[in-house]
Amino acid sequence: MTSDYVNATGLSSVAWLLLALPLAGAAILLIGGSALDRIGHLLATLMVVIAFGIGLALFFQLDARGTHLQLFDWIPSGDLDIGFGLQLDPLSLTFVLLITGVGALIHVYSIGYMAHDPERRKFFAYLNLFVAAMLLLVLGDGFVTLYAGWEGVGLASYLLIGFWSDRPSAATAAKKAFVMNRVGDVGLALAIFLMFREFGTTSYAGVFSQLGDASSGTITTLALLLLLGACGKSGQVPLQAWLPDAMEGPTPVSALIHAATMVTAGVYLIARSAPLYDLTPDGQLVVCIVGAVTLMLGSIAGCAKDDIKKVLAYSTVSQIGYMFLAVGLGSGVYGLAIVHLLTHGFFKAALFLGAGSVMHAMNDDVDMRRMGGLARRLPITFGVMMCGYLAIIGFPFLSGFYSKDPIIEAAFAAGGTKGWVLGGAALLAAGLTAFYMSRMMIMTFFGDARWKELRSADGREYHPHESPPVMTIPMILLAVGALGAGAFLAIGHRYVEYVAPVVGAFTEEHGPLSALAITVLTLVLVAIGVVAAFLLFGRRSVPVTAPAHVSPLVRWARADVGGNAVNETLVARPGIWLTRMSVYTDAKGIDGAVGGLAAGLGALSNGWKRWQNGFVRSYALSMMAGAVVLVLALIVVRYS
Repeated sequence: MTSDYVNATGLSSVAWLLLALPLAGAAILLIGGSALDRIGHLLATLMVVIAFGIGLALFFQLDARGTHLQLFDWIPSGDLDIGFGLQLDPLSLTFVLLITGVGALIHVYSIGYMAHDPERRKFFAYLNLFVAAMLLLVLGDGFVTLYAGWEGVGLASYLLIGFWSDRPSAATAAKKAFVMNRVGDVGLALAIFLMFREFGTTSYAGVFSQLGDASSGTITTLALLLLLGACGKSGQVPLQAWLPDAMEGPTPVSALIHAATMVTAGVYLIARSAPLYDLTPDGQLVVCIVGAVTLMLGSIAGCAKDDIKKVLAYSTVSQIGYMFLAVGLGSGVYGLAIVHLLTHGFFKAALFLGAGSVMHAMNDDVDMRRMGGLARRLPITFGVMMCGYLAIIGFPFLSGFYSKDPIIEAAFAAGGTKGWVLGGAALLAAGLTAFYMSRMMIMTFFGDARWKELRSADGREYHPHESPPVMTIPMILLAVGALGAGAFLAIGHRYVEYVAPVVGAFTEEHGPLSALAITVLTLVLVAIGVVAAFLLFGRRSVPVTAPAHVSPLVRWARADVGGNAVNETLVARPGIWLTRMSVYTDAKGIDGAVGGLAAGLGALSNGWKRWQNGFVRSYALSMMAGAVVLVLALIVVRYS
């Protein structure tokens, strides 16, 4: 793997502009105030488009050994000396192109989607901030720099998910995302502290070059702590519950978080730490288990949701599970995970922006049970979502077919019981994905136009209409990527060989089933999922209200497969009771003791005060009482 990065010269010496442009856009829009309301969205979009252009130029001029750009000394303190540098290599530049490319299209789409929002300038400022933080995360040359971007992404997501703060549900979702991400961030922070203690440095090059001197316990501990951080950012078990709730933000935010930025951070962290994970089979196994469990739970939950955005949210949880499964399989499979991450970026962005276009046509309604028959009314949106749908279910020769099926093959190739369990989970999830995505398409675009007999929550009639070109053109471009990106990246192992200098060479392993057999099995399960969705929702009328009497499995799926219940049982309720006990102990124990002592001294002093009344008889009585006490004491001492 590449470790001898060359110093930046020429074009690569201005790579800092990748960070500076969107960051400047955010600062200008926030400081400039309402004077920039008319041009703020254009300025923000231009910043990301230029950043994409720079990233593209750097991509074509990248030195095969990778390039390092040292900008300044950042944290010089005693033995801790952390510089601020950027690292340009195949992995970081891949993410740069994804973030700025898909991000730029989402910016353009947002111009139309947020056209009537009075806070549009602020929204675009937050989008720029999000892009800048994510670029810092992937371009930094060490774990501390990554952590700075990591926290910046968390802040930006909090601001964007809760952008419509007058909605209590949005404010709650933003707080939930913020808190659950902090849980994961603790793991990443502890890993960085441990790195400094063990290696005296936190830079990638410094840490990876000393891994051979560390104990297996230290390496496994580091792997698990990094995994905790990755689970928080990428919505993986047990920290997945925030991701579906994040749909409360504007739809372009959902597209940006799910396709190009936040949820990919965990996959990037593990892929960037490949030299560490390659040394710990136990750590890799835990990553695989987390991925497999997550992709199953996400698929099951997606089958029972009626909110079109939440169906897509759970599909993200599930697809990121595939990526975690792949990066956990170790050397040679990291590249497959990144290929799926890239194709997912295209088809998931297309699906989310398509869902936003549906909402735009349906008075912001998200309940698919109130839709139906929209294919004729929204032909472009339908075409875009159909492309994304076919890509995600792995229709032959489309993106998911080239990026997801190799992961299933790699899972079976893990060998033994591990291979059968992981491969079986990946295979079954492919069928479930086909089912819930087909259900979404049927309920939204086919069947009876149920919306004709209904009114939206604010009393308006539905008049579905296609979105303006500023929204549909980005959608079409993403749909093209959803169709063709998989073949471009995967045929001939083009991408896995490109990224091999960073994450290791790809070695095709052979499992108990041939690649052809796995492909056939996958397609059969996908077909079963599609047919089952058609029989249940295509041939029957869809009730406007979800049936109340359903099987326990459906109730479990509707309840987010227990994600919120587990968090509430294991974390929230114990936390509430601990808080109440602390408050009670403070009020009745500490404050009570202090208050009781003060009250006792006050009562005693009041009692003594009554003796000081100026009457001789009182003082004589005091003297007699004292004498009696003294005599009694002498008697006790004498005869004891």
